[in-house]
Amino acid sequence: MSPEEITATWLSSVLGGTVDAVTSRPVGDGHVSTSLRLRLESSDPAVPTSLIAKLPAQDERSLLLAASVRSYEFEVRFYRELAHTVDIRVPECRYSDWTPATNDYVLLLEDMAPAVQGDQVAGCSLDQARIAVRALAALHGPRWNDPTLAELEWLSGNDPNASNDSWAMAWQMFFPGFAETYAGYLTPELMELAERFGPEVVRFFDGRGEPFSLVHTDYRLDNMLFGTADGEDVVTVVDWGSPRRGLPLIDLAYFLGAGLLPADRRAHERELVDLYAASLAAYSVDVDAAWLWEQYRREAFHGLTITVLTSQMVTMNPRSLDMFGAMASRHLQHALDLDSIALI
Repeated sequence: MSPEEITATWLSSVLGGTVDAVTSRPVGDGHVSTSLRLRLESSDPAVPTSLIAKLPAQDERSLLLAASVRSYEFEVRFYRELAHTVDIRVPECRYSDWTPATNDYVLLLEDMAPAVQGDQVAGCSLDQARIAVRALAALHGPRWNDPTLAELEWLSGNDPNASNDSWAMAWQMFFPGFAETYAGYLTPELMELAERFGPEVVRFFDGRGEPFSLVHTDYRLDNMLFGTADGEDVVTVVDWGSPRRGLPLIDLAYFLGAGLLPADRRAHERELVDLYAASLAAYSVDVDAAWLWEQYRREAFHGLTITVLTSQMVTMNPRSLDMFGAMASRHLQHALDLDSIALI
């Protein structure tokens, strides 16, 4: 589906109300899909004045990536099957469709404006980090060790533990290009750590165990919208193209490792990890503090694996280069600070 196909006639047919006119403009900086802000004109009060449309990417490289990781299918299925089962704030989905034969898809989502998108390059404030950590417990808590998650074949099928050798192959394939592109963003010490981690990729994934929950896997600032029209201190989380049944700590380490600037992260990460545990208590989830800290330390490398692979698989723009550079540097510094390599 192309942006030109988002017409007033088509919107009228899927929204169940007459849309007289629509205008659109690109929004966001998605690497795997195309996002548009739609302005709708209608005399029907049930028709919203604004929506966000998500469509397939416009370039072949990103389309291939989306197909290989099933991101369009997963995002549609998240909104249809899972969004209502967790407490994290997500946009209301007004319409969704995915066609298996072509991997075509479309989502019509609630426009969260005037919420402000997080900035992965600039990093976030401590207050924003606290909001995001509480929200993370609202994602993990309701489905913590929920055995029914295993009944969703598509969700378990996205578990990298099912094919850890493929991670090793992907690392060997993509790390040289990553190292060449991002060497200028990394100190020699950080690059050395990345090179040491490479041979341990399979052991890293093999070492993951329980507990499990529904996890986002790309829980970072660019996928977060802070605030509401009423001035609430909340976060709405978007880009649900890679959910899976997995270890909850990957989301926490991923967010804190690259969301906060290193100095702020060092000063406050213990507090924020404790806040996560305290927020889980609202769902009758009790975690051992020592275990939680150890798993958090170990999963500092999760962000590096995502950064290395994704940075070599999507179409880039100038901001993408800075974003992946910042992520690589911060995730590696995180792993270095916490001596994460010793836990693999």
